[in-house]
Amino acid sequence: MKHWRPFRFPPLMATQLAQAEGAAPGEIQASAADGFRQGMDAGYREGFDSGEAAGRDAGYQAGFEQGRAEGAAAARREQAQRFDGLAAPLDAAVAALAALCRDYQAAQRDEVVDLVAKVARQVIRCELALKPVQILDLVEETLAALPQGAHSQGEVEITLNAEECQRIRELAPERAERWRLVADAALAPGECRIRGAEFEADAGCRQRLDNCIASVREQLQAEPAVEEA
Repeated sequence: MKHWRPFRFPPLMATQLAQAEGAAPGEIQASAADGFRQGMDAGYREGFDSGEAAGRDAGYQAGFEQGRAEGAAAARREQAQRFDGLAAPLDAAVAALAALCRDYQAAQRDEVVDLVAKVARQVIRCELALKPVQILDLVEETLAALPQGAHSQGEVEITLNAEECQRIRELAPERAERWRLVADAALAPGECRIRGAEFEADAGCRQRLDNCIASVREQLQAEPAVEEA
């Protein structure tokens, strides 16, 4: 049986270098090293130049996008500031107009309340001139509102305007005898004071009207202002 021995081919580079005419082994090795370095340098320069160009392009594009975004944001801020500066006088004018409208409406309400009060006083004055005995209705209403038994002890004194006191005695003597009527020229028409042993009350028209007018004024002031379209 024959024995086979494997054959190894010499390296191609070594074969080519060996074929170089008159080349010494040291020269061959130095030449290979120089070729390797030259190849490395050429590859490095090519890779560097290619990477530099790609990086420059990418950096330019990124810088361009960032600059455009920052410029747009700065432009928006500048426009917003300019708009705020232009809108400030308009906002102040609108606020002043709204305040003027509120003041005008409040003045109108006050005028309405004052007119109602004047008309009511005139009506009361006319009613009392025609029917002064109605003051005794106010007296009875006031006494009925007092605590139970407050006016049952002792005599009840009713102080009235002198003219009205005289007319009540003439027009309704039976009702006037129920109390002690006292004429007071200092009291205005329609005013009436009630005094007892343990109480004193105002049954006049003025305080009743003042309470009504105050209630009307409060209700009108509570109403929201009408906004202009």
